Amino acid sequence: MVVPEAGLPERVTIYEVGPRDGLQNEQAMVRTAVKAEFVRRLVAAGLPVVEATSFVHPRWVPQLADAEELMGLLGEDGRRHPVLVPNERGLDRALALGLQHVAIFGSATETFAQKNLNRSLDGQLAMFEPTVRRAREAGVDVRAYVSMCFGDPWEGPVPVEQVVAVGTRLLDLGASQLSLGDTIGVGTAGQVTALVAAFGAAGVGVDRLALHFHDTYGQALANTYAALRAGVTTFDASAGGLGGCPYAHSATGNLATEDLVWMLDGLGIRHGVDLEALVATSTWLAGHLGRPSPSAVVRALA
Repeated sequence: MVVPEAGLPERVTIYEVGPRDGLQNEQAMVRTAVKAEFVRRLVAAGLPVVEATSFVHPRWVPQLADAEELMGLLGEDGRRHPVLVPNERGLDRALALGLQHVAIFGSATETFAQKNLNRSLDGQLAMFEPTVRRAREAGVDVRAYVSMCFGDPWEGPVPVEQVVAVGTRLLDLGASQLSLGDTIGVGTAGQVTALVAAFGAAGVGVDRLALHFHDTYGQALANTYAALRAGVTTFDASAGGLGGCPYAHSATGNLATEDLVWMLDGLGIRHGVDLEALVATSTWLAGHLGRPSPSAVVRALA
């Protein structure tokens, strides 16, 4: 039943991260042809943005070692899919394929910057500067992820002003959008409201923000609703609720795209995604992974 609510956005963009963030933590290797079909099915289901893979060193994330092969299978259409690039070497690989959208992945905390990037909090920004500059000079759009925005397994709660400081510096480098990640899923609705407001006070409008929630404590949808109330219109999600973080073992699955779509449908918020086709896609992929989907909506409808 659709019951619209006053004060919420009329339309949102779902930024699908399943093929990259969803699969990167899978232990069993997924065939490249299956990954390519996964991307194609997500596009066919109406997802406007599908992040395809990451150009990281194979030793870091073995599951994504086939990035070039995957983008080759996706052909000319694949050029519009975003990919993660951790540094200039990753950017070189993306540029060689003529890709049009890349993302960098920073940390709001010192400890995670060291563990994930082997850099200090300031050192990561120095590393990103030439990557973003060269991408922009090549006409490539750059998105910036910030992880550990709500809590860090080593440092505990993360001060809002620390997240804003890192995020604004990434935007100043030239990123067009900032995705704020609750990497270990400890955030609550009040924190979301406070963080979005703090960015607003720093001059960063909601049009430049995206939210990326994990559902470790079952708060992803509540946090999404709080972000909607704050005016945010871009949300990261992973088909079937797949995902985690290979460098933060307390991180569980991402917000399931199907669960997000169900809530948006109930609120009458447009998004352009065919829920039936999306559920079928996640059910199909679960068969290849050999386990059921973590998504509550997939379990209910499949």
